[in-house]
Amino acid sequence: MELTANPPRRRWRPKALPTLATIVAIAIFVAAGEWQRGRMEQKQALRSQFDSAYQASPVPLPAASEDWSVWRYRAVVATGVFDAQRQILLDNKVHRGRIGFHVVTPLLLNDGRAVLIDRGFVAGTGTRAALPSAPPPIGIVTVHGRVNIPPARYLELARVPHAGPVWQNLDPVRFSAATGISVLPIVLEQSADERAANSLIVDSTPPDFGIARHRVYMLQWYAFAALAAGLWLYFNLWRGPRTQNR
Repeated sequence: MELTANPPRRRWRPKALPTLATIVAIAIFVAAGEWQRGRMEQKQALRSQFDSAYQASPVPLPAASEDWSVWRYRAVVATGVFDAQRQILLDNKVHRGRIGFHVVTPLLLNDGRAVLIDRGFVAGTGTRAALPSAPPPIGIVTVHGRVNIPPARYLELARVPHAGPVWQNLDPVRFSAATGISVLPIVLEQSADERAANSLIVDSTPPDFGIARHRVYMLQWYAFAALAAGLWLYFNLWRGPRTQNR
């Protein structure tokens, strides 16, 4: 009886280029998911800080602070005189579909310092030739509000960041350099009652920290990583050997 030798089975090996591309794609997707997770945790911490500060009673604005971030969202009280000559309007603000400005006025404190007060929203007039009028109260005033910290990074829509009283973004350092008065690295968002008394509009809705959005993006990037790994397994560990052994 004549025996015939079976041909040697071909050893399957995944192709290097698709494997490398899959590894790179998974690394990118996981890194993007981790970045979104980090942002989500940062926003969760801010939300917790906001909830805690919202329940606290107002206190005098501290005389000094090495880390103003611990005062974010805290209700404080400050007494001084508004500097109407250095008041600015923050551009591109929208309130319930109306385009306008946020009115920011420096408050010269009794102890010699100065702090920026976001006094609220004022609707635009429809033309830059006639800016809205929002004069601050005259004389010594006591302002109630919450501490916030302007973002260190922002987008400038024009080469000139500010033209006269109209500014694109609020930057205390830039404000100090442009006006010649040194202000604290914070902004005090005036309370709703006081803004209403000054005919300025305030939205008392708690801020949306975007936690849910970051969670969705995080899960999306992780799903992309899982999909890339699943496709590699399908084409290399299941379909690949079956196709080559036919």
